Amino acid sequence: MKIINFDLPAVVEHAPPIPGVEHVGGDMFESVPKAEAIFIKSVLHDWSDEHCLKVLKNCYEAIPDDGKVIIMELVFPEVPQPSSAMKWFYASDIVMMALLHGGKERSEDDLQVLARKAGFVSVKTACQAFGFWMIELRKCE
Repeated sequence: MKIINFDLPAVVEHAPPIPGVEHVGGDMFESVPKAEAIFIKSVLHDWSDEHCLKVLKNCYEAIPDDGKVIIMELVFPEVPQPSSAMKWFYASDIVMMALLHGGKERSEDDLQVLARKAGFVSVKTACQAFGFWMIELRKCE
């Protein structure tokens, strides 16, 4: 298995060598390295819908027809939950909007809409734990 760690050039420049991992510098808004599978964790919530759409379209272009993109993100519940454990989650949404590039926490529906706009046909929740969801995107069913 070949693994690519894709990040900004200034970040991968200082990345320690890891056996079996190739560090590649680039800009996810320009292009994404070709791969059979792409894993994105805690990235989309940092960006506006427009930025996320660009990243997802670049991922779509980078995978083969039978490839997949796996997104791991905190996912907002469709109906707000009043538990004290969820207060940090709601507060993080305000932080995302205030400090980042239009970033926000998204619901499952929000992520599905973005994925379909990027061209993905299959959008499936693989699993969820502690607010994090793994969502698998494919070009075809």
